[in-house]
Amino acid sequence: MSTETTASVSTHILDTSIGKPAVGVAISLSARTGLDGEWAALGGSATDADGRCKDLPALPEGTTHVRLDFETETYFLNKNSSKKQAEAQQDAPRVRDSGAFFPEVTITFAVNPGEHYHVPLLLNPFGYSVYRGS
Repeated sequence: MSTETTASVSTHILDTSIGKPAVGVAISLSARTGLDGEWAALGGSATDADGRCKDLPALPEGTTHVRLDFETETYFLNKNSSKKQAEAQQDAPRVRDSGAFFPEVTITFAVNPGEHYHVPLLLNPFGYSVYRGS
């Protein structure tokens, strides 16, 4: 019986085009064991009013790699259809296409047992960045 706990994952999204949390972004979580392991879909959730996803499924024992899939296109389409356009912003372009150059963002990273991985996504319609948070 192993005394090590599995790794854990959390995330949040900040929409840098408006300087606010990205609400309602669907996120899927997958995991694998080893570089050649098959990806196993574990489930998912969506960001809350604070842009946080606090209820991602637990990782199985032996997980070495994790993949987070963020459905960004739906978020930007919904944002634009609800008239929360970036037009009101000083620097924002006045005309947008679907609202997202990247229809999805996939982040894959390695994990160690017993560690927590917080992976924030800084998002705007034409770019994104991620980092290992705390």
